[in-house]
Amino acid sequence: MRSTMSKHTQQATSGLGAVLGTMTGSGVKLDDFKHEIQDYMIAELPGMFEMPERTDVGRTYPLGQGGNGGTATKSDFVFDKVEVEETVLHLNKGLKAGDRVLALRVNSGNDVVIVCKVVSGNG
Repeated sequence: MRSTMSKHTQQATSGLGAVLGTMTGSGVKLDDFKHEIQDYMIAELPGMFEMPERTDVGRTYPLGQGGNGGTATKSDFVFDKVEVEETVLHLNKGLKAGDRVLALRVNSGNDVVIVCKVVSGNG
């Protein structure tokens, strides 16, 4: 009985969950599925964009002489904390063929959603 239940559970959940894949020129190739998937979804991340207060160092030029032989002055640029509401991170605009991605199977395994790009922890 336990063996039968285990088999049914395994069959019911196979094809579900997170999987790694690789973006191709025309779709995504999941590591555990031999065919390229061309009909997939990509997550968008709505929210608020927040940048902390920070200071950057750069150069300034006299008006109209920027980089064209004018004498630059080294300057500190202080930026206040800023929050931009109603922003959306469009993941699809940052993905290209060869990128490794994390995908989720949804709708009983019938659809695939690309959640994010995955990179090596070693840099």
